[in-house]
Amino acid sequence: MKLNTIGLPVEESEVIIVELNVLLSNYQIYYQSLRGLHWNIRGRRFFDLHLKFEELYNDSQLKIDLIAERVLTLGGRPLHTFEDYIKFKQLPVGKNISNDVEGIELIVSSLSQLLTIEREILNKASEINDEGTNSMMSDFIVEQEKTIWMMNAWLEDSL
Repeated sequence: MKLNTIGLPVEESEVIIVELNVLLSNYQIYYQSLRGLHWNIRGRRFFDLHLKFEELYNDSQLKIDLIAERVLTLGGRPLHTFEDYIKFKQLPVGKNISNDVEGIELIVSSLSQLLTIEREILNKASEINDEGTNSMMSDFIVEQEKTIWMMNAWLEDSL
């Protein structure tokens, strides 16, 4: 079995690289949706949500960089074109959303889909003892589960 420079099997790592690039693409879609929410939000909750959406897109930007760097660490190349992002898009695109409830529902839906992708990566990385990818996915999952819980709590208040 051929190993890469960090001691992981090359063939299995290539599968994880593909999955990380899918995650990277979807994070880019999520990031752009969050930017749109930040710019377009209206109403009485504007000030709170404007700041929250900025917090979320800044966090997403950091995660995008971490994912791309993990792809490089595993010996791959991170996707970096809008064409690629659209090709691998699984998340809904938030376009011209100015309503608070609609924006939060988009975030919950997007994070739920990101969790699905991340759990698949976590399973594949576990099979080859890829602790670096496992750790990153675990950190993302814990944080996103909490964000979904908080967003759902917010939605209950607005019903």
